Amino acid sequence: MTISSQSFKGRTTFGRTLMVCAFLLFVLAMVLLISSVIGSQRLPIRGSFCALTGKSNCGLSAEERAILLDIRLPRILLAGAVGMCLAAAGAAYQALLRNPLAEPYLLGVSNGAAVGTMVALVFFSAHEWNRPVLAFAGALAATFVVYRLGRGRTGATPDRLILAGVIVTTFLSSAIVFITTVMDATRIRSFTFWLLGDLSGTTTSLLTVAFIAAAIGVVVLIINARSLNLMMLGERDAFDLGVQVAGVRLLVFAAASLLVGASVASSGSVGYVGLVVPHLVRLSFGSDNRLVIPAAALAGATFVIVADTLARTIIAPRELPVGAITALIGAPLFIYLLKR
Repeated sequence: MTISSQSFKGRTTFGRTLMVCAFLLFVLAMVLLISSVIGSQRLPIRGSFCALTGKSNCGLSAEERAILLDIRLPRILLAGAVGMCLAAAGAAYQALLRNPLAEPYLLGVSNGAAVGTMVALVFFSAHEWNRPVLAFAGALAATFVVYRLGRGRTGATPDRLILAGVIVTTFLSSAIVFITTVMDATRIRSFTFWLLGDLSGTTTSLLTVAFIAAAIGVVVLIINARSLNLMMLGERDAFDLGVQVAGVRLLVFAAASLLVGASVASSGSVGYVGLVVPHLVRLSFGSDNRLVIPAAALAGATFVIVADTLARTIIAPRELPVGAITALIGAPLFIYLLKR
């Protein structure tokens, strides 16, 4: 089972890409506005929209303004950045590996980033920037190991890659359990919740890291989108057509690992976003990566914002991990793809 490079829906032009991305950006803006007034405490719609424009006299109380601007809005923005990172990384992995099941969570890349983040938090908690740096290192190492294990004499087949991902995920899950045992009891519960996807611990530095990583990673992937289109034909054919296969592979792996590392460092392991969103985009707009990657980034941001809104409202005032909501949506699609 591979992704066909011929499954395009219409000719992809710059104008069509711009139109699709403008539409998805509009949907993202609407979802952001609506989710900002929904929560355990409902906020006045008109006053909230007014405050989001930067005005000070909007009829909100000091408490409502603090909830909107200091708690809810940063969390929504982080959810958008995380969704953008994971969806773009998933689209890149699927194109590069020619595997529709390739996804950061299933390939073990998210667990690699999680191990790196936990090492930073347990052993280097005094230095905040160690968290995204070690998460990136863990994601990159996991990507390299899965790719090497998945390569056979005829290349990296879909079945071998998924099996390699399962092996690496199992090993890294054991590493996570080991690291958890050296924590004190008061931190174990918060770490467990974080591992399932937690956006409640939003900070300015994490938000900054997530947005910078999203911008850099998505731009690098878009620049290499045409090469990814050719590599979907096969690496040998792409090389014959002038693609520097080794360089593109290295850049895409590094960019995708940066995206996953920043996401996991900010929110824990939010699964299935990189699987669900790129497939929905391809079904809607075709398989040209020049359109798929930016569209997946915008759609992924919308998807995680919606999932996080559900997570914090379904059993309000208590919260569910956002990863639980994305898994409920992603797992049935994963089963459908396996059946195919």
